[in-house]
Amino acid sequence: MTKDITKVTPYNSEATKKSQVEDMFDNIAPKYDLLNHVLSMKIDVLWRNKLVRWMKNDNPQEVLDVATGTGDLAITIEKGTGSKVVGLDLSQQMLNVGVIKIKKLKLDGKISMQKGDAENLPFEENRFDAVSVAFGVRNFENLTKGLAELRRVVKDNKSVYILEFSKVEGFMGPFYMFYFKNILPAIGRLVSKDNRAYTYLPDSVNAFPFGEKMKQILLDTGFKKVEYKKLSLGIATIYKATK
Repeated sequence: MTKDITKVTPYNSEATKKSQVEDMFDNIAPKYDLLNHVLSMKIDVLWRNKLVRWMKNDNPQEVLDVATGTGDLAITIEKGTGSKVVGLDLSQQMLNVGVIKIKKLKLDGKISMQKGDAENLPFEENRFDAVSVAFGVRNFENLTKGLAELRRVVKDNKSVYILEFSKVEGFMGPFYMFYFKNILPAIGRLVSKDNRAYTYLPDSVNAFPFGEKMKQILLDTGFKKVEYKKLSLGIATIYKATK
């Protein structure tokens, strides 16, 4: 039986999932970008580009990137659409790394970064032309509440774009799961020195709804239309949920 995603936590401590997720990303922030690109063999760059190409059709002027981390998707959005981007994340250490990257690229006039909680967004209703989340919704303490907040701050007839891991199905599934559950955590532990962060990753992906289940959750949240595209044999999926 699939485990409830809200019960899957980084450190299995008494602290709330939100607090544990914040601690985990604070811990791995210095090595996060290196690990991200090495472990995904830079396929994650292609995935973000696909999301931005889809988003570009909406011609957004201001975008909110939730769970922005070190700002990779925020930077890709600004470069791909020319829009202003607000990046929001729970982890201050991840944001600190992102701010340095953005300044080096001379994008600090276009991208602003701030600490905040995805489940209690500090923005008014119908504020943004698009909202994005890359590999962040798995970490929400309350998935329904977080998705409702994303819907609240996007404008009517505009969309929320979610890039998230899913599961490889078919004959490649067992090979991918072996890599995901054994090799990836070993490399993650070696480089990041955090024993749980990269074990939590496959655990949380395994528990997370994807495909038609995720589409139904988004529809139940109040979005009027949901489309999705599988990427790289289903390793990841982009969902476009229109308000």
